[in-house]
Amino acid sequence: MSEERRRRTIVIGHKNPDTDSICSAICYARLKSEVTGKEYVPGRAGHVNEETQFVLNYFGVEPPELISNVKTQVQDIEIRETKGVARNISLKKAWNLMQDANVVTLPAVSAGDVLEGLITVGDITKSYMNVYDSSILSKAQTQYSNIIETLEGTLIIGDASEYFREGKVLIAAANPDLMENYISPHDLVILGNRYESQLCAIEMDADCIIVCEGAPVSMTIRKLAQEHGCTVITTPYDTYTAARLINQSMPISYFMKTENLITFEDTDFIDDIKDVMASKRHRDFPILKDGRYRGMISRRNLLGAKGKQIVLVDHNERNQAVDGIENADIMEIIDHHKLGTVETISPVFFRNQPLGCTATIVYQMYNENNVAIDRVTAGLLCSAIISDTLLFRSPTCTEVDRMAALALAGTAGIKLDQYAASMFAAGSNLKSKSEQEIFYQDFKRFNAGKISFGVGQISSLNVDELAMLRERMLPYLKKAHEEHGVDMMFFMLTNILTETTELLCEGNGAEQLIIEAFHMGTEGEDLPEPNHVVELPGVVSRKKQLIPAIMMACEE
Repeated sequence: MSEERRRRTIVIGHKNPDTDSICSAICYARLKSEVTGKEYVPGRAGHVNEETQFVLNYFGVEPPELISNVKTQVQDIEIRETKGVARNISLKKAWNLMQDANVVTLPAVSAGDVLEGLITVGDITKSYMNVYDSSILSKAQTQYSNIIETLEGTLIIGDASEYFREGKVLIAAANPDLMENYISPHDLVILGNRYESQLCAIEMDADCIIVCEGAPVSMTIRKLAQEHGCTVITTPYDTYTAARLINQSMPISYFMKTENLITFEDTDFIDDIKDVMASKRHRDFPILKDGRYRGMISRRNLLGAKGKQIVLVDHNERNQAVDGIENADIMEIIDHHKLGTVETISPVFFRNQPLGCTATIVYQMYNENNVAIDRVTAGLLCSAIISDTLLFRSPTCTEVDRMAALALAGTAGIKLDQYAASMFAAGSNLKSKSEQEIFYQDFKRFNAGKISFGVGQISSLNVDELAMLRERMLPYLKKAHEEHGVDMMFFMLTNILTETTELLCEGNGAEQLIIEAFHMGTEGEDLPEPNHVVELPGVVSRKKQLIPAIMMACEE
């Protein structure tokens, strides 16, 4: 499977997502996966509000994955899947594996893929150049199976799973009389086919003898070795070659680096690891996933790093987008708002229609692609339209939205009025929420020239609840204004039944701006003393009524 095929694309709405943002992301990801056969997954850039959670629960759908940042991560780049090895394999085997895989570093891992150490080509080279100790084979706790494998030998007597734990390695080049002076108990002796030398080594309590050039081992020697607990191995190599190769049988655990390993998680951001990689001379760095070894990367991998593939739904303003959007590869934008400030590296598919809801556009695209809409998809799309159009009361609602919602309600098996009442009631159940949670349930930032402002909104069927919210949110609005550093901050308390909004205002000239924007004062008349609340009859839509009026007033 190609890398392009395996890359997933995230379909995601704006920060502080509403029902349209969440439901459109879920349904559009389904459509794209169906049409393209590639992996499209829905995401969310913030907390799921009460209204949206009611919808998801009603239709048995899990909330999309929370994605707080779309900066390029290690998991977005090519990770070389160098297979982990056991810590007791021989240096020779490690070398051969490196040559076959064309790598210079091997990770040693346990059975559970827990990283235990790293062995490099440089470590293996040093093992040959710096070893002068004839006891190093035993100090490294070399397994006999490694010796057999390295010397391409045959086990005659003994257990291949046992270890050479004591003694030194020596070559029996002298006659037996002299050998008695330098063979000590537990030594490993490399020798030829001389019966006397083999017998001497065994009687001197050598732990292992290696018989070279494939020479046969007599039954007497075998029996004697068995009695003395001496391992006997034969090899086709001569004594010089055997002596030269035997150090390659040592386990990599003796030479590999195990302390202060520099590793990265696959969720780490590329920007955060670049400096670390640049400051070290290592060629390769291990990557972990949930603490377990996954693969290796090098500095060269960062050169071809690709941003996350993203589809934006229900917004095209950069300040409303998920953090890190400037690093992402935006593939598509599906929206029903005014054109914003999102910039793309290359041309993208951009569908923007003057409708009351993004879900209506997604519904059209299902029909255009002849993809059947099941009950759950219909329910999610219908819920989004109900939410964004306040059940067709919003001035943003079009006949296209209404007809789409009616058709979807039939497929979903819901009665619009009853279902909408339950959905709105769930969304306005705010008693247990903090002022911060209420404020950011549906909040967006905007810019009009040099003026910046933020607007939050709560819609409710309950007059008493809205009155209570006014008293709670006025003090918090001042705090939010200071935290964001914008010029003005507004909060809409929208009564769905009466189709009116109480607008809470904070910031120098904020209230006066609204009065002028909606032509509420008489020309020449002194403005009233600010009380931070403006009544806006007939105003229910932030997108179509409030924001355009503020924009025009700012320009004037």
